[in-house]
Amino acid sequence: MADQVYDQLLTQILEEEYPVHSRLPAEDVLAQNFGVSRPIVRAALSRLRDDGIVESRRGSGSYVLRSPDRQLITFLPLDSVSGVQRCYEFRIDVEGAAAAWAALRRDDEDLAAMDHAYQVMAQSYEQHALGVEADQMLHLAVARASKNPFFASVLESLSEQIAIGVKLSRSLTLLDTTVRQELVLAEHRAVLDAIRLKQPEVAKAAMRYHITAAKDRMFVGTQDA
Repeated sequence: MADQVYDQLLTQILEEEYPVHSRLPAEDVLAQNFGVSRPIVRAALSRLRDDGIVESRRGSGSYVLRSPDRQLITFLPLDSVSGVQRCYEFRIDVEGAAAAWAALRRDDEDLAAMDHAYQVMAQSYEQHALGVEADQMLHLAVARASKNPFFASVLESLSEQIAIGVKLSRSLTLLDTTVRQELVLAEHRAVLDAIRLKQPEVAKAAMRYHITAAKDRMFVGTQDA
């Protein structure tokens, strides 16, 4: 139920029923409007805060901090947004750990596989293609380099959900300047460089930063000044 309230509130913010800087109704009013309990409303607001969409002001209530890019609804049904966000959150921890272990255990074959995937992804970016498969190939190569089959198994089992998020992020990136594409490539390169140099903590931080940034790039609309 909290996911549904999250999606409905996000829709209202996108449609500017609640524009940036505006105050959301009180929790009890929202609960009545949506026909749910206050704890469910509270959970939905908490997720919106985590995603940087709203902020809470002590003694005043919740306010709209920024509105997502309206192109978001062109590529993804709003009832899927919450699930994609939660998938990214899960990936931050799992893939950060995988990158750290990869930095400790990778061999020459692993490095070759990661470099190949990176080159394929870079070529797809040059051709203004989505490059979803190449992106997943690279992340899976990092997971396999950890020499822990559970990391790769998790990514493979979530491949469909991950692909949705990657496709959305890439679609929004293609609408932006080439600087944003270069930034995405640089984030991947930083992960691979740390793995090559056997720097586990750097690799972990670089991967966590990349996935967090990819998650945040889903919400790059109007922001609080």
